[in-house]
Amino acid sequence: MDTIDIPALPYVDEHTTVVAADADTVWHELRHVLDGIFSRGRSVGIVALLGCADRTPSGPRPLTESSTLRGFRVAVAAPGRELALVGRHRFSSYALVFHLEEAGPGRTQVRAETRAGFPGPAGAIYRRLVIGTGGHAFLVRRMLTTVRKRAL
Repeated sequence: MDTIDIPALPYVDEHTTVVAADADTVWHELRHVLDGIFSRGRSVGIVALLGCADRTPSGPRPLTESSTLRGFRVAVAAPGRELALVGRHRFSSYALVFHLEEAGPGRTQVRAETRAGFPGPAGAIYRRLVIGTGGHAFLVRRMLTTVRKRAL
């Protein structure tokens, strides 16, 4: 599968934070946090183990629709507004979409929406391990907290 239809993927969850910074600053910090997470050595092993379609980051960049992060391809890059990451591996097809919206003067609300399909018995087990344990929610909330703290 070369493309992933984000709206067709089942909704998993959504996490929100408000950042005391404008959307351009939040966009910059979001990119920095994502680069840090997906360039670490640990992500190399996880991506290889899962058999992710996108294994190699596309290097220094502003994020564009042609960019990749380990495990993800950028599907939408609207600076200061929306960043949609999509990916697939042997247990799931998934999307992580960040929506940035003004929340008052100098404040930006960041929503991280996850959508994913987990086909077959192996996908069901994987979903239980990643979503059912709360691990996914913990990591997304931690990511948003890091963006919020860096943007101050």
